[in-house]
Amino acid sequence: MTLLSWIAVAVIFVTIWALIKRWETRLVLIAAGLFLCIISLDPMMGLNQFAKSMTNNSLIMAICGSMGFAFTATYTQCDRSLVHYLAAPIRGLGLFLVPVSTVITFFVNIAIPSAAGCAAAVGSTLIPLMLRAGIKPAAAAAAVLAGTIGSYLSPGTSHNPFVAKMAGMDVMEFIGTHTYYSLMCGAILVVGTAVVCFLMGDGKGDTNAQVDETKIKNEDFTPNPLKALVPLVPITILVVGNVWLPVIKMGVAQAMVLGAVITLLLSFAVDRTDPQEFSKRFFNGMGKGYADVMGIIIAAGVFAAGLRATGLIDTFVDVLKHSNDIARWGGSLGPWIMGTITGSGDAATM
Repeated sequence: MTLLSWIAVAVIFVTIWALIKRWETRLVLIAAGLFLCIISLDPMMGLNQFAKSMTNNSLIMAICGSMGFAFTATYTQCDRSLVHYLAAPIRGLGLFLVPVSTVITFFVNIAIPSAAGCAAAVGSTLIPLMLRAGIKPAAAAAAVLAGTIGSYLSPGTSHNPFVAKMAGMDVMEFIGTHTYYSLMCGAILVVGTAVVCFLMGDGKGDTNAQVDETKIKNEDFTPNPLKALVPLVPITILVVGNVWLPVIKMGVAQAMVLGAVITLLLSFAVDRTDPQEFSKRFFNGMGKGYADVMGIIIAAGVFAAGLRATGLIDTFVDVLKHSNDIARWGGSLGPWIMGTITGSGDAATM
């Protein structure tokens, strides 16, 4: 390796150290990338990559559209209605609430790709339910957290359009390719979480424990069966259009906007939802998606440009061409380790 490549390796370790210290992720990645481009005497490479990532059509449409829809589903409490009706049949299952709650969270996370938004919607119903059944708080939290990988099957999660673009595939085609693997990962988490909770005795909590649900959920919430169906509209349109009915085939952003329109019409008919506030929430969600998710993708692109400028990426690619085993293990363990120490799955993956 050249001297520039060794400097790039040192910068990687400094970057990891800064992320462990919880410095602002986007700042760290952009600063490291621009530094590497400058010492490689090609500062425009990083700046050009920044500009290119800002206008990545497929990513912006999928991510911002999905986040906008997720915000409207939360504002109208459609997500909580969905969770309410999914949770209704499982009361009284005892420790079996843990795997069932994980399954429910998994499928809700497909409709609501934001892990935080999904956990908030599911947790407000399922966590008090598990606590009342005597399940310890740590087990209840683990059951919900384990299910938040359901977004693997959502076209709105940032990873799917990002990798699909790299592979030159349609987003739904890409999701169809890895569906079986993702379902297998979900099944392992469902069984694994339940077994650990059983072995740890997490189902032997205080069944008479008082749960202060006012800290978790609003008292004015009233579930509605029609509103419960709304979060499923975009994903249903995308699946049906791509698999069975090509005449309604459309992009992720179009499906999310159509879902938002249906949400507004239904919510206005049921609750007289304010269309102006609804519109603000939708565009706030889009902005949040660009700032938080696209921001990391843009920053990671600049960092990668810096690594390319030093020649380090070419060196590693050459090594990986001669060792598929290293590529397979590194592709799984590398992002896992980075996600653990940085706290950001998006940053690690990108």
